[in-house]
Amino acid sequence: MNEPVLLVIVVVTALAFDFTNGFHDTGNAMATSIATRALRPKQAVLLSATLNMVGAFLSLTVAATIAKGIVDSGAITLEVVLAGLAGGVVWNLATWVLGIPSSSSHALVGGVVGAVLAAVGTSGVLWDGLISKVLLPALIAPIVAILVASVGTALVTRITGNVSPEENSRMFRWGQIGSASLISLAHGTNDAQKSMGIILLALIAAGAVDQSASVPVWVIIACATAMALGTYTGGWRVIRTLGKGLVELESRQGMAADTSSAAVILLSSHFGYSLSTTHVATGSILGTGVGKRGAKVRWNVAGRMFSAWLITVPAAATVGALFYGVDYLVGGTAGSYVVFALLLGCAWLFYALSQRQPVNHDNVNHEWEPSEQVVAEAIEAHEVSMLAQTVPHIPADEAEERS
Repeated sequence: MNEPVLLVIVVVTALAFDFTNGFHDTGNAMATSIATRALRPKQAVLLSATLNMVGAFLSLTVAATIAKGIVDSGAITLEVVLAGLAGGVVWNLATWVLGIPSSSSHALVGGVVGAVLAAVGTSGVLWDGLISKVLLPALIAPIVAILVASVGTALVTRITGNVSPEENSRMFRWGQIGSASLISLAHGTNDAQKSMGIILLALIAAGAVDQSASVPVWVIIACATAMALGTYTGGWRVIRTLGKGLVELESRQGMAADTSSAAVILLSSHFGYSLSTTHVATGSILGTGVGKRGAKVRWNVAGRMFSAWLITVPAAATVGALFYGVDYLVGGTAGSYVVFALLLGCAWLFYALSQRQPVNHDNVNHEWEPSEQVVAEAIEAHEVSMLAQTVPHIPADEAEERS
């Protein structure tokens, strides 16, 4: 394939991943604000999209980690980058359809690592960087978030114990909006840069920039825009799981969760850790249930989410390796075209599946139904193909009045 044409395809695919990252991770920032009705759903995603774009311009530390800290850039080709991106996009779309808040960050890392392993073997992976910058933070971040949020929730609940729920909502509404906004800003400083790092890898592989080059300005602008657009579309399926499926939230819990998440994410961005905002946000929401006496935490839902997290990197790596295998077997110009066509086909399939059981801004805040847990059970039983037939509709007559 003509090198400039392949480079364009890789950049477009990276921006597509950024778009899926945006709508997949919107719930990390805004699920609690939507669930507690601090913000209307459309207001929430617009605010989040704007701040995601701003955050993308504030730091490039994570971009450097992705581009140079996980795989050997000398072993990277455009075909490897394309296959790795395809692995990340497919896993993002699959978990989005299922309403599972899994990590876009780890899907991307897994896809790239799998493609590198298929291309050059274990020597192409910087294992120390993968472990220290990705896997260890993945284990530590949710635990830290649970602890911080549980302590914060316990303190806030104790201080405001005599305040009525209505007064609590008024007191904490603006605090919750402010802390959720901080998460969106932090998400931009962390997640938007992952696609920047991948595009930088592609530019290095194509010889368009030197290996010591930093991220070009046009890449920063393009990635920030793609993520903001994705965020604005609203990942309603994942927002629903985070906002309604784990804990029934009050405004004070929502503010405690959002503040905890923002603090952990911003700290990780400062040190260049490729942290999953999904893991942090989920840990913080669970922490609010732990910290509030009498709160109901759906640990079965959380447990299935944790199981999905464990397989994210190897699953995305497998998909990335398979895509590279297809490229290699077809060979030449046709190989990368086939990979890109397969990716478009997968995207269409997942979109079609999502339309059979739609979740949108009108029903995202409906009461959580126990029957919705069959989504997670379908994953465990490997019955993804039967998902559309096994998940019942959310009864409209049981919906709460939308704020």
